[in-house]
Amino acid sequence: MMYQSLLSRSFSKHEQKRLKYGGFFTFFLISFSFFTIFKPYLAPLPFLHLRLSIGDGQKLRIVDDTNNSYEQTMSREIANKSEETINKSQPLFKEIIMKSTLMVNHSNFAPPTADDGDMEKRSELTEAVCKLMERSDFCEIKGDIRIDANSSTVFIISSANSTTTQWSIRPYARKGDSAAMRRTREWSVKLVNDQRNTPKCTHNHNVPAVLFSLGGYSGNHFHAFTDIIVPLYSTARPFNGKVQFLVTDKQPWWIAKFKTILKALSRYDIIDVDNRDENVHCFSSITVGLKRKSSKELTIEAAESSMKEFMRFLRSCYSLRKKRAIKILRNGIMKKKPRLLIISRKKSRAFSNVDEIGRMGKRLGYKVVVDEPDGNISRSAQVMNSCDVVLGVHGAGLTNMLFLPENAVLIQVVPFGGAEWVSKTFFEDPSKAMKIRYLEYKISIQESSLIHQYPSDHVVLSNPSVVQKQGWEAFKSIYFDKQNVEIDLNRFRPTLIKALELLGS
Repeated sequence: MMYQSLLSRSFSKHEQKRLKYGGFFTFFLISFSFFTIFKPYLAPLPFLHLRLSIGDGQKLRIVDDTNNSYEQTMSREIANKSEETINKSQPLFKEIIMKSTLMVNHSNFAPPTADDGDMEKRSELTEAVCKLMERSDFCEIKGDIRIDANSSTVFIISSANSTTTQWSIRPYARKGDSAAMRRTREWSVKLVNDQRNTPKCTHNHNVPAVLFSLGGYSGNHFHAFTDIIVPLYSTARPFNGKVQFLVTDKQPWWIAKFKTILKALSRYDIIDVDNRDENVHCFSSITVGLKRKSSKELTIEAAESSMKEFMRFLRSCYSLRKKRAIKILRNGIMKKKPRLLIISRKKSRAFSNVDEIGRMGKRLGYKVVVDEPDGNISRSAQVMNSCDVVLGVHGAGLTNMLFLPENAVLIQVVPFGGAEWVSKTFFEDPSKAMKIRYLEYKISIQESSLIHQYPSDHVVLSNPSVVQKQGWEAFKSIYFDKQNVEIDLNRFRPTLIKALELLGS
């Protein structure tokens, strides 16, 4: 009050008004100047610090490609000839998808020497575009490319490059999972300017190549699709079969298992690029790694493709005839009984009363099929595609929902112990993009075989969150590997009825 009285005595009302407007204008001017000067340095998310060895005339372009509506591009000439290399060993921020683009343009390109055989002259543009995404890193390269298994290196010959640029990459689409990446061979993408220090070409190819790994978790049916098959489809489909597959961490059984899909994507026999002989395969275009933009499972996030198109591709591969699930009339009349497939696991997470479940399904009007998917993909695909409703406990076998007809119903039984998140992430969320209707049944503790293995007051039964905090392996070893399910028929019956209602909607 004293301050206000002094102010009123010192200035007239007119002068006080002018002072207020003057102060506001001064504040606005200072704020405007601050944001104008410092705008290039402000961003909603921090950029990662990439270290590159860049020669004269090369450009570094970094783009924040998150789902946020923010995008910033930095492009600058770099004359610094330091001997640093790209360092990808540091952990990435999960919410940031970074792109690192390295391009070399020059007119005095030196084609392969006569010692390299009858290879056609390479394009005069050498381009290496390396992108960092949530689940995969990959490089798209054009120029004089040489694959050397002995050093696990993809050489790019460029006469304009005065220094050596190198990037290490593990070509498996589950980045961030240390256990998976430890099982994946590391390759170097190396831009060099002296072809005398690079291996000579022994095999020249006139089609583009894709180099990817069969390591990681490839032995698991779910991971085989979400980490390899789906990203491989996204990467190779644009080539319409005119692409050469190079595999590292080769698994012959894996190639045999998925040969139908691989042959549909490439017209050429797969090359084992780990074969450490004197062979050096040379290309003018290659993609090292597979494209997987998002951490979402069994999902394609690209404008040029979709999961619905991928499922059509699979139906074409295995000659699956059923395009849509049965449509039940509104009055409940069934011209044909819908087929209910019960996935019966023989090891963990098995139904202890599968026969009783089947008899209840028949009473409700289903034609019941009991089956367990196996290594014969073609057979499993035919069985799955013939059905309208699929029932199974959470597990890799549910991945075969990819072969279901459109508008079919998937019923996922969620084990006791806190498997809701993984059940949602692996199968519920992907089902939406596949045009598959989804139902979920969470078992009670009375329906779990764990009540026969542990005392009622044991932490496994009373507080599963304690086990979850011990890590994935501890959680999996109990709630996935030791648990079977005995469905409460009265409690489960409404779920089967709801599936019938969905077939009529």
